Amino acid sequence: MNEFFAWLREYHVLLSCLFGASALMFVGSLIAVPWLVVRIPSDYFVNRRRFLDRWQPRYPWLRIALVTAKNIFGIILILAGVAMGFLPGPGLLTFIAGVTLVDFPGKFAFESWLVRRRPLLSTINRMRRRAGRTPLELPPPAVKDSD
Repeated sequence: MNEFFAWLREYHVLLSCLFGASALMFVGSLIAVPWLVVRIPSDYFVNRRRFLDRWQPRYPWLRIALVTAKNIFGIILILAGVAMGFLPGPGLLTFIAGVTLVDFPGKFAFESWLVRRRPLLSTINRMRRRAGRTPLELPPPAVKDSD
């Protein structure tokens, strides 16, 4: 037992920093996740036309910086969401918010699959309703051919 307390005393600065970062991520996710969820366009999953990047031709360096920052923030949210699976916090919503920010192949199909989970969709739409936004529109599920 004395070894444990000696270890705590030896690493108290590191443990304090980890605790502070954890608390900051928890509070940040409680603020950021609802903010991100209500800003998803209601027709995001039914509209085939994606965001048109107006800045790319004029400011390519700025676009690279913004896309890099967006992806890093998304990865941080994904990691925080996974951690909140074991710790207190809105883990699944934080994970989803991170996935929406990170660019990867098959992202849209994965997002659609995740949002179709009934508990998640009802939570997202409840948050949107409280913010005065319309619920997310989803295309009808694909019908599998049973031949």
